[in-house]
Amino acid sequence: MTRTGRAVPRSLLYTPALRLDQVVRAWSYDADLHVMDLEDAVPPGRKAAARDVCRAALEKAPEPANVAVRVNALGTMDAVHDLLLLAECPVKPGFVVMTMVDSAVEVTLLRDTLASAGVRPEIYVTVETPAALARIDAIAEAADGLILGSADLAATMGVEITWANMLPARQAMALASARHGAACVDTANFRLGDPAALAEEIARTVELGFLGKVTVHPAELDAINRALRPRPEELQRARRVTEAVEAADGGVALLDGSMVGPPFARRARATVMLGDAWAQRFGRRAGGVWSELGETADDRR
Repeated sequence: MTRTGRAVPRSLLYTPALRLDQVVRAWSYDADLHVMDLEDAVPPGRKAAARDVCRAALEKAPEPANVAVRVNALGTMDAVHDLLLLAECPVKPGFVVMTMVDSAVEVTLLRDTLASAGVRPEIYVTVETPAALARIDAIAEAADGLILGSADLAATMGVEITWANMLPARQAMALASARHGAACVDTANFRLGDPAALAEEIARTVELGFLGKVTVHPAELDAINRALRPRPEELQRARRVTEAVEAADGGVALLDGSMVGPPFARRARATVMLGDAWAQRFGRRAGGVWSELGETADDRR
């Protein structure tokens, strides 16, 4: 199933659900999606308290539709309590992030369980196990988005988190996401003191087809947003490509000294659809390109 026009968050800020003031303060940071973490960032003895923080924060969230909750792995009692929290909380998050997933069956189980309680979030899967990579196509088809979980994956493989070691996983995710229309989001940069490493990682993952990136530190949001949020000039160029191919009756046209044809137009249409979908859902709070232009997706049609 192709879901080209979905609104894909370009920046995802993870905040541990440990202190209510810390989580609420995170709402002020310019991230497309704010992820409250109930899993790895919360010590085992503080899981119950973290759920209380998560519930209170959801009730204070200015835009719950653009908030995610990262739950513990299915098959654990913590996951059972996490799902009860989501079912009983009067304010529902727009996204749920799954962890330690091995198969599409788990995604379907979570979706159906939440739907039975009237909760229908987008479900993103953290790809962090060899089993998930072996079944990545089925998982991409069942989920709404994939997020690379490099830390757990590298630990299981017994390797360092390097570009070369994570490249096969990234390629598998990018191809599966393209086949099934799932969002494709890159892992966090763990070298927080090296902005050049972040910039290089973003550039390389964009080349692979990734649209978003996770961060655990708000200081990285500006670089991620500048690199990954839709750019007006990119969308204008995409519209011109589409128009040029249409003017050539769907054939090959010359635009600014370059040949463009049906494959270019197909990619251009996808770029415009993704950009418009992002603007409608996330662009209102973005302090960047859309507010500077003073336009909305409807204005540009």
